[in-house]
Amino acid sequence: MATAAQTPRFTHPADRGTCPFAPPPAYEQAQQEEPISRISLWDGSTTWLLTRHQDIKAVLADPRFSSDGDRPGFPFLSAGARQLNTGQRTFIRMDDPEHARLRRMLTGEFMIKKVEALRPEIQRIADELIDRMTADGRTHADLVRDFALPLPSLVICLLLGVPYQDHDFFQECSRVLLRRESPADEVAAAQARLVDYLIRLTETKRTHPDDGILSRLVERGELNTEEIGAMGRLLLVAGHETTANMTALSVLALLRNPDQLDHLRRHPEAVPGAVEELLRYLTIIQSGLTRVATEDVDVAGTTIRAGEGVICMVSTANRDESEFPGGDALDLTRDARRHLAFGFGVHQCLGQPLARLELQIALDTVLRRLPELRLAVPFEEIPFRGDMLIYGVHELPLAW
Repeated sequence: MATAAQTPRFTHPADRGTCPFAPPPAYEQAQQEEPISRISLWDGSTTWLLTRHQDIKAVLADPRFSSDGDRPGFPFLSAGARQLNTGQRTFIRMDDPEHARLRRMLTGEFMIKKVEALRPEIQRIADELIDRMTADGRTHADLVRDFALPLPSLVICLLLGVPYQDHDFFQECSRVLLRRESPADEVAAAQARLVDYLIRLTETKRTHPDDGILSRLVERGELNTEEIGAMGRLLLVAGHETTANMTALSVLALLRNPDQLDHLRRHPEAVPGAVEELLRYLTIIQSGLTRVATEDVDVAGTTIRAGEGVICMVSTANRDESEFPGGDALDLTRDARRHLAFGFGVHQCLGQPLARLELQIALDTVLRRLPELRLAVPFEEIPFRGDMLIYGVHELPLAW
């Protein structure tokens, strides 16, 4: 078996190019020239970078690649990311059987049939947010602040049993946790504040239960309060940050591709398929999915040794020409269901049915209720989230 050159190709994360929707050029070049490459990380360590769809899918499905951040050689993207993933571990940073045991406690909460039952409530929330945006004849708003962020925040609070009036607190904690350059001590402090809040909230559920997930975890009796707090932190942060950023970035991508926007307006029944293509095209987890080999593994003829880390660049996998011809273009008529935006294998995103439903409702509502939608500032002034672990835009000023 061959071994790729050991000299690091570049330092991860690489600089973005001129198109803010595309992966950094260095990753695209690596996919063409050396799809399994050695790269450097922020701390001087080296790891493997995978950029092809077939290789990444194979690694994510292989139990010999561990998600356990406590294993030696696991690649972290920053000091803050190391603290986030090891300070208070959740099941996404565990392997089976412990991962499967904890994940099963939540599987029923995110089954398609149960999530679909939420459609009327999510639609009501979306319409109320648009009503507020357009009240009193207003014609301008920041889509992130006024729609994309509150929609999934309200929904995840409803599901968990978290008071939405505390959203400023948990959203600020989330910003610290997901900011790429947050120092480890700031991440630890934000992590502790958020988990302590959820622990206190969980304790109230013991005497005042409701229909939320936190209460049901208490009723199961399998986890202590601290474990429920840690699980709640994962669901609360992931449950609003990902969908919020996908919503705003999707609207912006459609505005930059007016032919695709026009297609969707003329064919609203195409929204579910359009969501899959937008997930593929935008891939907001742009820093990659991380694993570490637990034994020597051959990946497409390259030996990855036990204890060596791997970063799976799902953003380049989702534009791999062998899987998605013409993948650098947004094409809402494409069958994009093979995308890896939610990962693959046993760690594939648990909440993807909810994310899909929220995105479908959000896009349909925005396009239907705001037919004259346009950018309120030049495109060059849009502040993209290159400083965050979850990509998107910090603000999206719109007019209609």
